[in-house]
Amino acid sequence: MPAFSEQVEAKTAAGLEGSWYVVAKSIEVGKGRVTPVKALNKKLVLWRGEDGKVRCTEDLCPHRGAPLSLGVVIGNHLSCHYHGVTVDGEGKIVSVPALPKCALEGRRPTKSYAVEELADGIFVYFPSAAHPDPLPFTPPPALADPKVAKFLCTYTWDANWRYLLDNLLDPMHGTYLHSDTFTLSGGSGDDLMRIVPIDDGFRIERQGQQDQNFDFANAHLDSSIPHVELSVPYPPVAGPGGPLELLPMATPIDEKSSMIFFWRMRKTTGLASDVWRFMWRAKFESHAWYVIEQDREMLEGMSLNARDNEMLYQHDIGIGRMRQWLSKKAEEIIEAETKLVEVA
Repeated sequence: MPAFSEQVEAKTAAGLEGSWYVVAKSIEVGKGRVTPVKALNKKLVLWRGEDGKVRCTEDLCPHRGAPLSLGVVIGNHLSCHYHGVTVDGEGKIVSVPALPKCALEGRRPTKSYAVEELADGIFVYFPSAAHPDPLPFTPPPALADPKVAKFLCTYTWDANWRYLLDNLLDPMHGTYLHSDTFTLSGGSGDDLMRIVPIDDGFRIERQGQQDQNFDFANAHLDSSIPHVELSVPYPPVAGPGGPLELLPMATPIDEKSSMIFFWRMRKTTGLASDVWRFMWRAKFESHAWYVIEQDREMLEGMSLNARDNEMLYQHDIGIGRMRQWLSKKAEEIIEAETKLVEVA
């Protein structure tokens, strides 16, 4: 058996269960549409029934193991295209059309996942041995706030999900990597960092400047949906709504790739919201893509074992704190899994 430290590394690399993760945009799962996704090394299938509700199960037909993602939606259920075996959103077999009154009907062999939908995002709960039942769905308040205009942008990167988290908790990189961008070209090139506790995590911020660049990040870790909040100063020429508020969430696909979901938000309503949304689509979205591409190029260029050769310094205290939290959560999951095996 691998050493405990190796188990923790493998667990954190592949993604930590026991949390809600956003796995797709709502527009990707239209009514009657079947959408395959992969997250935390698990192949899943999403579909939206005639009632408009999104459902999620493992992408595996209980009959012969064919991919349910090649199937068709019938009412609120999903029918495998191979032999027509049909399951509901709880993973129960509701029909075997090739053999009426088949003994398989009523059995529940397919694993299902709890689903919530909010702000154009589809969230799935990944159960762990420590938390097998879904934790309360407690999204960031801004996602449900009608006074906040939102755009959800998604990307898939060939980088481990922890690299994305490291990047988000590294305010100093904005001054250097993004020095030629629309909003992140200003500010001092040297400073110190400090950590400030918040109710469900911590805030990493620059000591010497605020409201000049990407100067802080709020890491909400002790939440059913771990996430980070950022704020970027926006000049008046960028339209109404104050600073650009960013709400990124990283979802691991496997050890080598990840999805990132960025909500870009400004506090506007009514006509001001319409103006901001138009300006975003017409002009400022391209600026955002440029910044994201700089991050993607940098992180995808790092090897999977880049951490083995790191020489961290004071600016990296936020990264260190995040890694401690990830390791602690991985340890809790592994210990719970071990107890289940011992009981069995």
